[in-house]
Amino acid sequence: MTDALPQVEIGEDERLDLENLATGAFHPLRGFMTREEALSVAEAMRLPSGEVWTIPILLQLPEKPRVGRGDQVVLVHRGEKVALLQVEEAYALDLEALARAVFGTESPAHPGVRRLLAKGPYALGGRVEVLRWRPRGPLEKTPEEVRGFFQERGWRKVVAFQTRNAPHRAHEYLIRLGLEMADGVLVHPILGAKKEDDFPTEVIVRAYQALIEGFLPQDRVVLFGLATPMRYAGPKEAVFHALVRRNFGATHFLVGRDHAGVGDFYDPYAAHRIFDQLPPLGIEVLRVGAVFFCPLCGGMASEKTCPEGHREKRLSVSMTQVRALLREGRAPPPELVRPELVPILREGIR
Repeated sequence: MTDALPQVEIGEDERLDLENLATGAFHPLRGFMTREEALSVAEAMRLPSGEVWTIPILLQLPEKPRVGRGDQVVLVHRGEKVALLQVEEAYALDLEALARAVFGTESPAHPGVRRLLAKGPYALGGRVEVLRWRPRGPLEKTPEEVRGFFQERGWRKVVAFQTRNAPHRAHEYLIRLGLEMADGVLVHPILGAKKEDDFPTEVIVRAYQALIEGFLPQDRVVLFGLATPMRYAGPKEAVFHALVRRNFGATHFLVGRDHAGVGDFYDPYAAHRIFDQLPPLGIEVLRVGAVFFCPLCGGMASEKTCPEGHREKRLSVSMTQVRALLREGRAPPPELVRPELVPILREGIR
């Protein structure tokens, strides 16, 4: 019976994360982090057990909780009892110090820092048990379901492609690169909260569906989604994304220029270098440099495939540029986005 237990209201981010904890998407985590776990991850990129993990998974609260170790708490989302938490620790957070350790900044101009600061300076750590699951959309699959899909297809080598954005030509280039080296490619967009000027999730999904159905081999590319918020933590989130996709059964993971970055907060290749500091993760990281359109090469190219003498002619490809053109009522050139996707993207401009 849960009626007599204390209740804690949680937000959408926490609702998604507790389900990822329960399904094994966040393996080896089993619950929201204790202080020791959070600080170890933030400062050393390791759990106290020594396993690599880079993003604190927290149940933050705006007010000091009136519970402690050994208590059970009902987690409530929008008036519905959704999970039980076995409290291991109730503790306070130094949010500015945590932000510096995880994001490399405490500036509220950083969307990940802003979200961390807004959620409150207290936290509960402990294992979770889901009481009521969310209705899942057709793209939401558990790690077990996705691994089973790969097995049914006979995909032994799977490249995972992480995205928080609608597809432009550079994204398509990376997917095709994955197809050259694997049995199949998992396109795995973030379905949770993103910053305000990112495209809405439904637009991102529709654009990828159109790209796959119209221009990619559908028997070798699959579109599923990852229901978690975007953190914008740059290199540390790149590692987090790789570990999660390992849990979903991918054998390889694409990391492009400025992976999970935002603004000018991270060096564009910090997300490549961070993997040199870590032991093998059980998933091979494919590091790809800047991708652009080169008229002299006659198509999409990268720093490794385009001659240095073509540098001045290269056309950079970014979704920031695409959004700016769409807001001005202009169609992005086909070198940036496939014309067939532009009507879909127009619907996502806010």
